Amino acid sequence: MRAREISTLALDSYQRAARVALSNHLVTTTYPDRIALPLLRRWATELREDLLELFGYRLEVTETTARLFPVIDALDDSQPARTPTDRIFDRRRYAYLALALAALGRAGNQITLSELADHVAAEASQVDGVELTTDRASDRDAFVDAIGWLATRGAIALADGDASGWANNPSAGEALYDIDRPVVVAMFRPPRAVQHLRSIRGLLAGSNAAIDPEESDAGQTDSGREADPKETLRAVRRALVEQPVVYVDDLDPDGRTALAASRTVADVELLTGLVAERRAEGVALIDTSGRLSDYRFPSTGTIAQVALLIAGEISDRVIDPDAPALATYPLPDGDALIEQLDGAIPDGGVFGDLAEFGFGSDATAFDDAVDKKQYPLIEDSWLVSVVDDLVERFGRTFAAQWQTDRDGLRLRAIAMLHRLRLVHSVSGGVLVLPVIARYRDVMVSVRDRTPQDSLFGTEQSPSTDQSPRTDQADITDPSEVEA
Repeated sequence: MRAREISTLALDSYQRAARVALSNHLVTTTYPDRIALPLLRRWATELREDLLELFGYRLEVTETTARLFPVIDALDDSQPARTPTDRIFDRRRYAYLALALAALGRAGNQITLSELADHVAAEASQVDGVELTTDRASDRDAFVDAIGWLATRGAIALADGDASGWANNPSAGEALYDIDRPVVVAMFRPPRAVQHLRSIRGLLAGSNAAIDPEESDAGQTDSGREADPKETLRAVRRALVEQPVVYVDDLDPDGRTALAASRTVADVELLTGLVAERRAEGVALIDTSGRLSDYRFPSTGTIAQVALLIAGEISDRVIDPDAPALATYPLPDGDALIEQLDGAIPDGGVFGDLAEFGFGSDATAFDDAVDKKQYPLIEDSWLVSVVDDLVERFGRTFAAQWQTDRDGLRLRAIAMLHRLRLVHSVSGGVLVLPVIARYRDVMVSVRDRTPQDSLFGTEQSPSTDQSPRTDQADITDPSEVEA
């Protein structure tokens, strides 16, 4: 491992480069910032070797791009594409994004927004269920969101005009973009040709040849052939950096052995600079730098603070000896998401003669061989009552939009807990996962602040101050760490 050869003085820089590569699979001259690519270029040789050795990831670095090609072990719906206003992409925006990327790959050095829209509209007309009509404002808005996503990552750069002007009135507004072809080429390079697959499973590690040509059989198991121990270690390390928590119950016996080995976690700590927190249920890497995690928790803001309060309430409910026993259920296996994606694959886009089913190895063999772990179910009705109580107690400290939207507040807070693997959302409620217990003893204090009467903050005696007070919640977790 090359990280062991780096001096103590330079190790922090190397770890920052590793975090940049792992958190941004595509780095350009402007994305995520202007210092990221020079940092990766400085450590390109060492990172290539360590990322391949530890995770099986391949890193390509050029003068204008750095592209990390991860090995995907399971589908993850917790990191969707988002608009600049943090709105999650819907199916239409994803379709426009894919079609726009394909059109840019065939274009020249520049393209106007209306011309790109015409190309996407022509392609969309050939796919059932997809349509781009530039006369329709909602279609234009969705298309501009997809183009904005590409522009943020440097695939295109605005040379003249304004995309929002075109979205408001395509007959009067226009935008001209420069196309960065290396970024376009690097942006989408799947491990297999998607036209050869009938199932999304074909892109997962279980049915995909390892990216190291010398280890093409790694990670695949058939009856009578055991998994490669080296690939098992890689899969566990991948889980450590890709998931907020790696639960022992999620792993097969070989994976549990690998997770228990101190070297497995220590190597990831050395590469990333993160600190591992071990518990009986599993391992979590704590990102005190805040530069690898896409969520900080505990954190500020109404959603994060309410999520922390709900976590404390759920923990208390699970261990309450006086309350009725909770029903328990296993985690769903995720096949529903795969079926949804497979159902959206257009039949006309698959080359039948070359198509592979892509089911790979028997990924469910371990699940079928043993009884699945059971987790307590907290029903939606209980969560509703908890959020109602929290709003009554602390609502005056919440952001104004959430004081009247209790259902929206609850759904957003639960979604955050689900993303952090503290709970798992299911129909009718949430299944409680073990690591939520670390947030049991949540303490709340409400600070009263007196508004200043002038820009220069003229102090007044509390006894004579008659102006209304504003309140601010200070909700903290005793552990004071960020996961």
